[in-house]
Amino acid sequence: MPTSTPGPGPQPRTPAGGGDPAPPVLAEVVRSGFVEGRHRGSLVLLDPDGTPELVLGDVTSPVFPRSANKPMQAAAVLRAGLPLAGERLALAAASHSGESFHLTLVRMMLDEYGLTAEQLGCPPDLPLDPVEAEAYLAAGGVRERITMNCSGKHTAMLAACLRRGWPLDSYLDPAHPLQLLVRETVETAAGERVAVSGTDGCGAPLLGLSLTGLARAFRAFAGADEGSAERAVADAMRAHPEYVAGTRRADTWLMRAVPGALAKMGAEAVQAVALPCGRALAFKIEDGGGRAVGPVLSRALSMAGVRDAVLDLVGSAPLMGGPVPVGEIRAAF
Repeated sequence: MPTSTPGPGPQPRTPAGGGDPAPPVLAEVVRSGFVEGRHRGSLVLLDPDGTPELVLGDVTSPVFPRSANKPMQAAAVLRAGLPLAGERLALAAASHSGESFHLTLVRMMLDEYGLTAEQLGCPPDLPLDPVEAEAYLAAGGVRERITMNCSGKHTAMLAACLRRGWPLDSYLDPAHPLQLLVRETVETAAGERVAVSGTDGCGAPLLGLSLTGLARAFRAFAGADEGSAERAVADAMRAHPEYVAGTRRADTWLMRAVPGALAKMGAEAVQAVALPCGRALAFKIEDGGGRAVGPVLSRALSMAGVRDAVLDLVGSAPLMGGPVPVGEIRAAF
């Protein structure tokens, strides 16, 4: 699927109080039959030819996709000449849960390239998955760079720099050759210029896109030509989704259940998905409320034509009253 030449990037949002209309409500928090809260946000669904089919809220101003940009970062690593494939390439595009198989592979990759955990630019952290974090702490574990969910990406970035002879100590500088290649890859896939940039939670440069541009990028990756870096990343993620996320994560469930689907979450309640039919979607919950992502994702996928029991699993967000479910977070569109 060809990508378009990047056009002018979306313009930054007007600061709070500048008169922007409130985003629409995408999810409601319902407890004991009473709506006690709402999550607002914006969402775009592209039809099979890439035209916006459903638009809710502002899908043309930039947002920070956060880790939803990782497939593009992984493609840049390939374009830099690093020969990654299979689970290793999936882990390079991952926000991994910190399960034992994730950590084992990160350590293996570091050893393979003669790198150490101390060279990783990501901060020490606990496993992303709460179950894994509890088990890790119970076993006496402490925050480490390897257990940080972006450690696979950082390992791949360092390895690519080694292969090209680029500086290692400045690999996260936005002006570094690798990060310039990431920017080019992001803009080409999204079909728009990066309008705003910052620093992600892992320390890597963060490139802002519109939700429409993010959906276009996932659509471009899912339908990319055989032999391209974009197709290699998409195929690795789809073949090894447990390395992209984890055994208890929605991205894994979705890519396992819907052959050809490509899915990646981002922090602050961002989600992007491309489907084998050519449809793609992206959304962000305005307040960063991750608890609303599952119900909104399930509803959006249903509207995109997905018919699978995985939607019930992804969309389940019960509210508890003691040990008993007394409500739910539900989609409101």
